Amino acid sequence: MVNTQRLVDDFLALCRINSPPKQEAKVIAAVIARLQRLGLEVRQDDAGKHIGGNGNNVIARLPANVRGAPSIFFSAHFDTVEPNPDVQIIVEDDLIRTDGSSILGADDKAGLAPLLEAMECIVENNLPHGEIWLLLSVAEEIGLLGAKHLPLQDVNATMGFVLDTGPPVGKVVVGAPTHDHLTVRVIGRAAHAGAAPEQGISAIVAASRAIARMKLGRIDEETTANIGSFHGGQATNVVCPEVEIRAEARSHNTEKLETQLAHMIACFREEAEAMGAQVEVETSRHYEAYRLSEDAPVVQIARESARALALPYEAKLAGGGSDANVYNAKGIPTVVLSTGMDKVHTHDECCRISDLEKTARWVLEIVRRAAGA
Repeated sequence: MVNTQRLVDDFLALCRINSPPKQEAKVIAAVIARLQRLGLEVRQDDAGKHIGGNGNNVIARLPANVRGAPSIFFSAHFDTVEPNPDVQIIVEDDLIRTDGSSILGADDKAGLAPLLEAMECIVENNLPHGEIWLLLSVAEEIGLLGAKHLPLQDVNATMGFVLDTGPPVGKVVVGAPTHDHLTVRVIGRAAHAGAAPEQGISAIVAASRAIARMKLGRIDEETTANIGSFHGGQATNVVCPEVEIRAEARSHNTEKLETQLAHMIACFREEAEAMGAQVEVETSRHYEAYRLSEDAPVVQIARESARALALPYEAKLAGGGSDANVYNAKGIPTVVLSTGMDKVHTHDECCRISDLEKTARWVLEIVRRAAGA
């Protein structure tokens, strides 16, 4: 039923549309035209206005042709992690990749293309289905910004499936951590490094001492922490008066996350105070954790659909977030389905044609089982 050639053609066409965060308008227009041709009800929200982008989230609906079936949604994102305006795509047997000069864009067009193919199959074959919503977001790669502005109160769905992780197809992400950002400014005092270094307070030294005593990396099976950037100083002959550090911590356990953040902040404050420096701290929550049980209906449908297709089902906890974090936080139980995207966020990114086909078939089987067909 899945038209593999059409699916591959769609995937290649989508990858060739440059769509970095906040610049997704062209790919949005192409997808909307396709969905409207299939007869779906399609509208956009006003997310672009709020995030400073040129495109909005797309909300599409296919009315049910089976009475009493639960309403479900599928989701993917339009944006890619970086621009690829001159992408050079190579197809070698089952493998699709670039020449290494850019990303492919499989994240998340390896989710978007199979989803479009599945909708094509449903409409052209008049397959039985409940109400199906498509939530297609912008600016996912820079903080789930599109999903955070998506008006979910207008979406009548009892469960959701986000196509946005890598192989093997059949893997289901049932939980992801809470993710907090930390920005720290350590403020010392400038002085001439040769003439009067004792009159200065080095912000670099204070911050470095704090980081050196900090617990970082893998804290435990649920928690991680990282120093991502360290900026400050202008010249070797000046005692550095100020540095800015950007860091993060993640955990599936909120109490552990708060403990880790408090530890990191305390290290900065204590080492700065010991040298007579000052510290300014800003924290922000990137997204909230979720964890679904094997008994949750959305997990059951994903699991049984994978097994029906002989896909290697596995329930996983993720180390990072996705739009599913937002949808779960807003009250709709949502899992992440694996797709063919591989080696994402690198110029070695690739995708297998066979995985694109498996993903489309998985979507169709989920629709069938949700409808009780």
